[in-house]
Amino acid sequence: MTTDLLILQTLLVGLVSVLMAVMISIIDGIVNNYGDVVVDVNGKKQMTVKGGTKLLGTLADQGIFLPSACGGRGSCGACKCQVESDVGPHLPTETPYLTDKEIKDNVRLACQVKVKADIKVHIPEELFNIRKMECVVEKIVELTYDIKEVLVRMPAGTELNYVSGQYGQFEVPKYGDIKEPTARAYSFSSNPQMKEHVEFLIRLVPGGAVTTYVHKFLKEGQKINVIAPVGDFNVKDTDASMICVAGGSGMAPMKSIFNDRIARGVINDRPIWYFFGARTTKDMFYLDWLWELDAKYSNFHFVPALSEPGPDEDWKGPVGLITTVLDEYLQTKIPLTDVKEGYLCGSPGMLDACMVVMKKNKMPEERIFFDKFA
Repeated sequence: MTTDLLILQTLLVGLVSVLMAVMISIIDGIVNNYGDVVVDVNGKKQMTVKGGTKLLGTLADQGIFLPSACGGRGSCGACKCQVESDVGPHLPTETPYLTDKEIKDNVRLACQVKVKADIKVHIPEELFNIRKMECVVEKIVELTYDIKEVLVRMPAGTELNYVSGQYGQFEVPKYGDIKEPTARAYSFSSNPQMKEHVEFLIRLVPGGAVTTYVHKFLKEGQKINVIAPVGDFNVKDTDASMICVAGGSGMAPMKSIFNDRIARGVINDRPIWYFFGARTTKDMFYLDWLWELDAKYSNFHFVPALSEPGPDEDWKGPVGLITTVLDEYLQTKIPLTDVKEGYLCGSPGMLDACMVVMKKNKMPEERIFFDKFA
């Protein structure tokens, strides 16, 4: 085969590929061109939008923000709303996050529903308080090798009303291979009394779109969007002993809860047991502050534990998985007669393991509270 023939074949293959791509694009535009559709929210607000996008993003574009801990990837189950129109059967990506009653009531995950025609949805009224704010990064502190404390200043005149335990969606701009602004959920580590600022603890997750940006590119003085307040994790108004367990950046809501209770003068009103688990001493932080609380308040008990301390580490505290330490304390050191409530924040695996330990020690599931970020 001559060189000229090879060149001609290569050109023909390239031309065919280009034509096929153009045809696919044209067909996609025709088939998936849903035109303008009307989204009716709670029968009170009707919005005309371009069809073809997911309901979660469609609503966000209109300033209506549903909770979404995973940024719309379908892995948290937070963006639930009731769809009153026929949009087809529930998808396999939805059903693991829905109860039988929710499925019967046609509750859907907004990130999995594509808006193809006029649609009616019902959203809890309290979600209309969620808003997007352009904030300024005021301070970044490196707490550990993989956790940064990020303090952002809210827009002038803005007062964000939230309760300790809630979270915000931290949005970063497009960069590198990330082709659009991307948000993920992080619990507030600030307490509600900090009126001009909100604070987050953001741990680096390998491959994480938002955490990679925060740890490699985010700068003080930079503008950033925060969507808040979100979530229903909060301390219940009871006299029960608070059994709090966290690991890594799960420290965030606990810091908010404890400082909120100090600010309101109720830190010593009920027993608080705070179990914090880490692998080694380099994963520990805020220790001076927590030991100070332990010494100052008779009802506050701090129990840090390391699962894998190195031979050269000067560690005199409990050693083992935090669930093992929790189990031991529930059986031997925390009065069995105490009414207890569980407050958890950490990885899904840690939360599930803590639930098992707590239920084994006679803590009813309805008294165990958490936000599970996937």
